Amino acid sequence: MSKVEDFLTTDEEQEIVDAILESEKNTSGEIRVHIEISTSLDHYIRAQDVFHLLKMDNTKESNGVLIYVAVGDKKFVICGDKGIDKVVPENFWNSTKDVMQKSFKEGKFKEGIINGILMAGEELKAHFPWKPNDSNELSNEVSKA
Repeated sequence: MSKVEDFLTTDEEQEIVDAILESEKNTSGEIRVHIEISTSLDHYIRAQDVFHLLKMDNTKESNGVLIYVAVGDKKFVICGDKGIDKVVPENFWNSTKDVMQKSFKEGKFKEGIINGILMAGEELKAHFPWKPNDSNELSNEVSKA
């Protein structure tokens, strides 16, 4: 893939945004997706950098989740802020990664990302249910670099 724009169609990107909106309507948690071609850094370190650049570490309850995809490297990372990391089951991020990876191996990138979003959303809802005074703290758009 030569460009980030080639990874998802506009319609697929909108389906991802819709999945984020659907997941976030039941939780105070925040979910973001970031896509870029490649990184020279360790992918987990780069995902943490992006987490900070997107201000995901500034949420009220430290309950942001980032799905980072480096399409040219064929790598992805799911990372959660300290609030969500404290409460999810020990193998949660690995099981979410496994579900996403299965779709990715079949070339179903949109489906894999949406499955990850929905799984994270269910876990966020369980530990950080939506309250009447909650607001959407971060953009739901897919970010790209």
